[in-house]
Amino acid sequence: MDVINHDILIVGGGGAGLRAAIEISKSNPSLKTAVVSKVYPMRSHTVAAEGGSAAVLKEDDNHDLHAYDTVKGSDFLADQDAVEVFVRDATREVVQIERWGCPWNREEDGRIATRWFGGMSRKRTLHAADKTGFHLLHALFQTSLKYDTLMRYDEWFVAALLVDEGKLGGVLALDTRRGVFSILAAKAVILCTGGVGRMYAFTSNAGIKTGDGAALAYRAGAPIKDMEFIQFHPSGLLRTGILITEASRGEGGYLYNKDGKRFMENYAPSKMELAPRDIVSRSIIEEVLAGRGFEGPYGSYVQLDLRHLGEAKIMEKLPMVRELCLDFAGMDPVYEPIPIRPTMHYTMGGVHTDKDGKTPIAGLYAAGEGGCVSIHGANRLGSNSLTELLVFGARAGRSAAEYVPISKPCSSERLQSLAKREMDIIQKRYMQPGNGKEKAGAILADLRKTMDEKVGIYRTDDGLKDAVQIIQRLKERFTGIRITQQSKVFNTELTGAMELDNMLEIAHVIAMNARIRKESRGGHARKDFPKRDDEQFLHHSLVFKTPEGPKRETFPVTITKWKPEERKY
Repeated sequence: MDVINHDILIVGGGGAGLRAAIEISKSNPSLKTAVVSKVYPMRSHTVAAEGGSAAVLKEDDNHDLHAYDTVKGSDFLADQDAVEVFVRDATREVVQIERWGCPWNREEDGRIATRWFGGMSRKRTLHAADKTGFHLLHALFQTSLKYDTLMRYDEWFVAALLVDEGKLGGVLALDTRRGVFSILAAKAVILCTGGVGRMYAFTSNAGIKTGDGAALAYRAGAPIKDMEFIQFHPSGLLRTGILITEASRGEGGYLYNKDGKRFMENYAPSKMELAPRDIVSRSIIEEVLAGRGFEGPYGSYVQLDLRHLGEAKIMEKLPMVRELCLDFAGMDPVYEPIPIRPTMHYTMGGVHTDKDGKTPIAGLYAAGEGGCVSIHGANRLGSNSLTELLVFGARAGRSAAEYVPISKPCSSERLQSLAKREMDIIQKRYMQPGNGKEKAGAILADLRKTMDEKVGIYRTDDGLKDAVQIIQRLKERFTGIRITQQSKVFNTELTGAMELDNMLEIAHVIAMNARIRKESRGGHARKDFPKRDDEQFLHHSLVFKTPEGPKRETFPVTITKWKPEERKY
């Protein structure tokens, strides 16, 4: 098998991956760095982010306020030392990305404009209309092109991490255009692969978000952290789940029930529509359960009304919202309210890392949604995630660049041995001809139905017990999967099976952790345990893969300045 040598590999070509790549190229241009992405980088899910990027820039704001808002929003599960690092670095990063070409909106006096976002006590969300991720990713991608030492492997699928006695040696990856597996050797690997949203049926996530990084790290021996915390965004476009950005409410949109009432006054009277996402999503569900939702052919919903903003403001600040409504709902928000219901949106958990992206495996790092520092805890505040990509992408890149010169590479012979073992698994699990009758699509449909119904916004012990058992049966069914597509070139059936395998692995951990956490905190809401329980559950959940199944441990939350308090808005 071919061995292609590098110093650092970055798996994932979205915001965190490109920011890490740029940082490495800037800090040590002599390092041979490569970005490995299963899609062309500009098709990464960062491009779909709409609302904005949070950072302290204005005179009436400060880093402690941003940190407190983030910690409170997390329902006090965020590590406060990491949050303090995040808010300080955020200011520098958003200025830097503008110098690389991100066209932030401007106030009339020429300063960068900001807007309100949920759970924030100040207007601190920078934005480029409502296409912020699109512009941010373009700025990063075009900046990355100027570094000659930076290589790209576009449309390569990373199938396994190659770890030798607790130390990273590289990856086994499939070039999907040629259908050939190769060893990409490296002293360090940074996982920037995003979240796990496609294990849910109703989601705002792109098809590529299948938990690959978390599964790769988990199988290689690294723990994954806080996977039970899933964020449901309040405003998914009815029928499709496509995101209608929180900026719609940040710019002054209202939520109405069928009685014509702005119902958020019953749930978060001081913040109304700008309460954190977990609270707004649960409030919508409560309205529906109480019979105050609208009914339609695609289920129950509430309305997001932008009409009072006027066409000029919508076209200036929310043009993509109008475009999405016209294209995917056949309605115009200038003249009609938008039908919405909560959609699975974000994964607060991920690969366990420190503030510099390091995992317990030497040479393995993670950043972005696929990593868990943790700054989001039990619930992420909107507009913190794009900034997180920049801050922790840069920190992981610097850390890896410092590690590589003092590290020795894994020998080619050892890499070949590790890769052969992984290839044997791949051949047996996905590719050998046999009598398998299971189809990946049927298993995926059952997984999504289970996650939507039993591991959704509200959870119960019975539902979670069922979910764990169903997922275990789905994993057993997966062993009988059959790949019928024989072509080596762009064998999407093969890569789809590997993605499904990753989702089943992580879904099992999510459901298991959710059942063990007998409290309600942030995005994890238990009908049978409606109160937050700091005495029993003010800790992170770490899960390791073992031959006997998932092994769970706890890890303390770091508290520096802000003691847990009742979370009210």
